[in-house]
Amino acid sequence: QVQLVESGGGLVQPGGSLRLSCEASGSIFSINVMGWYRQAPGKQRELVATITSGFSTDYVDSVKGRFTISRDDAKNTVYLQMNSLKPEDTAVYYCAATTRIVDGRRVNDYDYWGQGTQATVSS
Repeated sequence: QVQLVESGGGLVQPGGSLRLSCEASGSIFSINVMGWYRQAPGKQRELVATITSGFSTDYVDSVKGRFTISRDDAKNTVYLQMNSLKPEDTAVYYCAATTRIVDGRRVNDYDYWGQGTQATVSS
């Protein structure tokens, strides 16, 4: 079992930055891919970024060049640095993890989810 706890959400003005953190505990040695997803009101949960155990990263086109996913294995933590934020980035952001050998681009790839953290971009 893996437990995930997100933090770092909040309210920020357009053009501002937020850094989300996801701390993992439990059977973390078995994790293959970790991802950040987001869900806005009335919309489906969508992929934001993924990072593998080999540190390969992938991003949805709408955040490329603005968001950066990274991991600190010493702290069992994955980060999502979000810069140049736009109102359309407003959503609940979820951290997810999977022990399976998948690319992590689909919601169903993941076995474990955090509780989510709200990020609101508004003036």
